Amino acid sequence: MSDFAIRNLADGEQRSAFALLYQALHRGALTDEHWGRRSPGFLADRRYGAFAEDELIGTAGSFGTELAVPGGALLPTGAVDGVGVRADHTRRGVLSALMGEQLRDLVRRGEVLACLHASETAIYGRFGYGVASLDQRVRITRRAARLHQDAPAGGRVRLLAPEAAVELIPALYRRIAPSRPGMLSRPEVWWPMRFERFRGHDGGHIAAVHTGADGDDGFVVYQVNERHGAQPHTADLTVHDLHAAGPEALAGLWRFLLGMDLVDELHAYRPVDEPVAAMLTDLRAWQVTGVEDESWLRILDVPAALAARTYQRAEPVVLEVSDALLPENSGRYRITADGAERLGDDTEAEVRLGVDVLAMIYLGAWAPSALAATGRLQARTPEAARRADELFGTPVKPWCGTGF
Repeated sequence: MSDFAIRNLADGEQRSAFALLYQALHRGALTDEHWGRRSPGFLADRRYGAFAEDELIGTAGSFGTELAVPGGALLPTGAVDGVGVRADHTRRGVLSALMGEQLRDLVRRGEVLACLHASETAIYGRFGYGVASLDQRVRITRRAARLHQDAPAGGRVRLLAPEAAVELIPALYRRIAPSRPGMLSRPEVWWPMRFERFRGHDGGHIAAVHTGADGDDGFVVYQVNERHGAQPHTADLTVHDLHAAGPEALAGLWRFLLGMDLVDELHAYRPVDEPVAAMLTDLRAWQVTGVEDESWLRILDVPAALAARTYQRAEPVVLEVSDALLPENSGRYRITADGAERLGDDTEAEVRLGVDVLAMIYLGAWAPSALAATGRLQARTPEAARRADELFGTPVKPWCGTGF
């Protein structure tokens, strides 16, 4: 029998939970000022606590959103955040109990998917999460980076005052995103902390909007940090948020950033298939310094998730999915170009995989044949893996692009 209990946080316990997270992430003591900025987006609803003798020792939360899947459908999703266990209670089953209760809660809410960004990548696979999107960390040498004369052109870019950014950017994001698999809707609860980065203690973030022939069609939020002691005077620019409705807006925003005076380098996390490098006259100005896991996906309702996305043209394949934590998902599914259907156990499976590996192929980030070669899934024949490759393939790579 455990020496702790899991329950929903009561209203008024949010600050204690956030302070525990601060401590677990080694960020020091939580100040009144910082809590004042975070509290509007840290609500008791959907947050669980682990309590030992009425003392909070761990917490896990989520907020409701929607995630885009191949074909454009938006599925109800729990975005998992605020997960932490106090250092003197780790490795005692607290995290497993919190994550298990949270999964059951998300299922009760009717959410089809859960997603998160992992601070430690070895943790979440055992709860059925798989790496569903990757991103590239890039460093751009501004003086060497010029857009080619044939790069898309048109429109204009304007800077926004902080109050205008707070009003305009959420509406613009809703209009142009989610535009690729893996992207999230951004609910009202997501925005307060981002607003404070324009006008609060963490200020210094600047917003600019691209306007094309049909109106505003892209935006960037960035920050410029001076290189102290550098001669001549230079700075680095960090791109925090950049979304565009099409190639013209994407090129226009990057043209604006690359034309910034007194900036030496630009840094950003972008989709692995970001086409900007091909727009440059000097490809080496766009340096990929790393490729990392970006978002982790947990499929809560396998039949609904498989039925919601579209598939490429190929011969059918039968999957056998195993899910130890949510056994109602375990079973066999026929995937065709026209959709997915659940089958009886008497049908022979061609590909066997866990629900975590299903999450890896679900949005198109990983090829089933590549995962078969590494032992992450079992294919009866190489030809079955090839058919799965074709069916689950996507024209663009998945990317979340929303931090939480």
